[in-house]
Amino acid sequence: MARTADHDARRRQICAAVRRIVVEEGLDVATMARVAREAGFSVGLVQHYFPSKDALLLHTCRQVMADVNTRVAALITEGEKREQAIRTTAFASLKEMLPLDAARRDEYRVTRTFRGRALDNPDFADTVRSTAADLRAQLARAVTNGKECGEVPADTDPELAATRITALLDGLADQLHQDPARAVGHRGLDSCAEEILKTALREVFSGACGRYRR
Repeated sequence: MARTADHDARRRQICAAVRRIVVEEGLDVATMARVAREAGFSVGLVQHYFPSKDALLLHTCRQVMADVNTRVAALITEGEKREQAIRTTAFASLKEMLPLDAARRDEYRVTRTFRGRALDNPDFADTVRSTAADLRAQLARAVTNGKECGEVPADTDPELAATRITALLDGLADQLHQDPARAVGHRGLDSCAEEILKTALREVFSGACGRYRR
């Protein structure tokens, strides 16, 4: 068990080095030699885990997206434990994907960089596509659950609602990263983005959830 854990830890260290390089210097700089130096390993050790640069970058791409999913899953579990309305849990989960602080801005830069690579690389395209599909599926399930508990109108199309919300989320994330200091009226863009997301969720989850009523 310890040997497996060590291998996993080394892979994560190497992927973390890729993330730092992408954030600070860009994807083109993330050569095997540069990544090895950043991680504090030999090139041979990096190549032991990742035989090519594409394999390394693809694993990093999957790891970044898995880390986001892990945080979202924890928020969903916590929401259910606290018996929160679905809309409240959905807002907390989706907000994790907005670049509202330094850590999430770095994460945004990395994920968008990999999305750009997906335009020309089918393996990256599959990963990006499946990650987006998983998010839409989770939202569609949330809408379906909302219909069952009374929080969502019975005639709402879960797939359409999920597509609409994720499209809005992508646009908000892009604007927040491009111009985070921009003011909208008398408010900062960050607080406006949160309010826009809340409004979109209220339009879908417009009722009161009866699941936890005693």
